[in-house]
Amino acid sequence: MKFSCEKSQLLSAITVTSKVASAKSAVPALEGLLLEAGVILKISGYDLKTGIKTEIPAEVTEPGAVVLNARLLGEIIRKLPDDIVAISVASDNMATITCGPSIFNISGTPASDYPELPSVDGQSAICIPQNTLKRMIAETIFAVSDNESQPIHTGSLFELEGKMLTIVSVDGFRLALRREQLEKSEMEDCSFVVPGSALGEVEKIASDSEETVKLTLGSKHILFAIGDTVVISRRIEGNFLDYKRVIPQGNKIRLTVEKRCFMDAVERVSLIISEKLKSPVRCIFSDGEAKLFTATALGKASDSCKLTGDGEDLEIGFNNKYLLDALKAAPADIVSVSLGTSVSPCVISPADGTDSFTYLVLPVRLKAGE
Repeated sequence: MKFSCEKSQLLSAITVTSKVASAKSAVPALEGLLLEAGVILKISGYDLKTGIKTEIPAEVTEPGAVVLNARLLGEIIRKLPDDIVAISVASDNMATITCGPSIFNISGTPASDYPELPSVDGQSAICIPQNTLKRMIAETIFAVSDNESQPIHTGSLFELEGKMLTIVSVDGFRLALRREQLEKSEMEDCSFVVPGSALGEVEKIASDSEETVKLTLGSKHILFAIGDTVVISRRIEGNFLDYKRVIPQGNKIRLTVEKRCFMDAVERVSLIISEKLKSPVRCIFSDGEAKLFTATALGKASDSCKLTGDGEDLEIGFNNKYLLDALKAAPADIVSVSLGTSVSPCVISPADGTDSFTYLVLPVRLKAGE
């Protein structure tokens, strides 16, 4: 096996695929990347849950394949001068990496030891602009649960109804929902759950362009085709939360607020909150104003924010991080804040009455004097 290519393109491909290479595995080959040189150079990373394969142009003089340690290969290529990188692999899988005056010899593993990435044979697919999918993931992934006792919620629900795609994440304390209309869909109405770890990689790989991502649904896996890169992930099986049932529809208090103003006020009163000194943000929603208070061993803080509507002096507490995450993710400058009681969820949605996003944040019970 022998090929050469631009360092920048090789490094980019290694960086993308090494994200899913195992740091330590009972299968040593999974700690590496599979390099396959044919008409083009293909590089794959796989951890038995998520696989990433990408292609880059290369001048291949001897076709072949080998597995090289992902961490070591990445460090070597990163430190090489900006020039053409040549890699040749002998019959004993010893790889020679050359770039300018730099030469490295590292041992590889036979390509036959590398597990084959799953094939996604599904015929149904949807196409969505990369920038749209990137935003939808970024604006919901923060609410994916890290609690392995409920594996189904360690991923995001994708729900397709007609041409409407909805992504939902929940973690027991909050819910994040984003909805977009697709231009076309070859997929029948369905729902499936994609691991948050895989979606994090899709978000990083997707660009801010209008180029499309083709999402293909298989019986056990889901495939995202993003330009020259493919992300294949195992679907999570189980019963996802019935999110339509838990979003309150009858909250009597509806307020409109400038998102940036509300965020700034929450951030300021959060300055005396830390990992060791936790405290809820106490909010009092009155007519035309929200007053915010916090108190910890460091001291006390108060602030306020103008709003439209009458909060009827409702007093409610929030985890500052959960409230800020929802506000930061909301893709609108003006948002609607819907409230019921001091113990019912707060719903943040578009002020224009559309349903493109919904964020639900559970309140924190307030103690006297807190």
